[in-house]
Amino acid sequence: MKLGLVQMRMVREHEKNLGKALKMVRAASKEGAQVVCLPELFDSLYFPQERVSGVEPQNLPDETTDALAAAAEENRIVLIGGSLYESHDGRAYNTSVVFNSDGKMIGRYRKVHIPQDPSFYEKDYFEAGTDYRVFNTSFGKIGVLICFDQWYPEPARIIKLMGADVVLYPTAIGTVKGIDQAEGDWRNAWENVQRGHAIANSMVVAAVNRVGVEKEINFWGGSFVCDQFGKVLARAGAKEQVLVAQCDLDLAADVERGWGFLKNRKPKTYSRLAK
Repeated sequence: MKLGLVQMRMVREHEKNLGKALKMVRAASKEGAQVVCLPELFDSLYFPQERVSGVEPQNLPDETTDALAAAAEENRIVLIGGSLYESHDGRAYNTSVVFNSDGKMIGRYRKVHIPQDPSFYEKDYFEAGTDYRVFNTSFGKIGVLICFDQWYPEPARIIKLMGADVVLYPTAIGTVKGIDQAEGDWRNAWENVQRGHAIANSMVVAAVNRVGVEKEINFWGGSFVCDQFGKVLARAGAKEQVLVAQCDLDLAADVERGWGFLKNRKPKTYSRLAK
């Protein structure tokens, strides 16, 4: 599988963000990407850094998802539409939409773990999703999780057990002006915890971040792809770019044969995880 990650800078105008995203999706396809992923909340500035923003959720499908569907069909790619601010049954979610290579929306994932920290006031906007999804696409089985989900081992393990070959994390993370990284380097921890998910689950991990300064947050980029034993196959810098990486899905079986992480699990001893 050849993955394409779209690392981009956002502006206030929705149309400009969508147009840039579609252009970069086409660029990834021209580089041979079969599966392309956009960042979290790619069609807007990161509005949850303010507790009140005036931004309203939208019912899906809408004109944005129609454009993403057309891009998937035109380029014959699987497209993960980062995430969008979705309104559904009177609630609002941070939702990723997934399109197969024929342009059909094959499902959506609603972010489960919702942060509430200075400049990341997501609980003021989003309800938590309640389940995990693995999408059977033209190019493999893909799990999608969103940003803060990255820090939790349980979702990664669950989607591996559901059959995922790859997990993609649309992301919006960076440093915040006036807040010291007292516990250590945030970016190093962010990458390392995800590489651990890759190793523990014999699964390709890809994280696609936004980039640029938006008010108090400096989104650091650093989008990356690592293989099933944690080797970084490609890593972006701190500027807009399309990152493409070739992944060997067969490596998962080799890792499992050699290390037996899954066959040696002891689920009967894990009951405390559900408390």
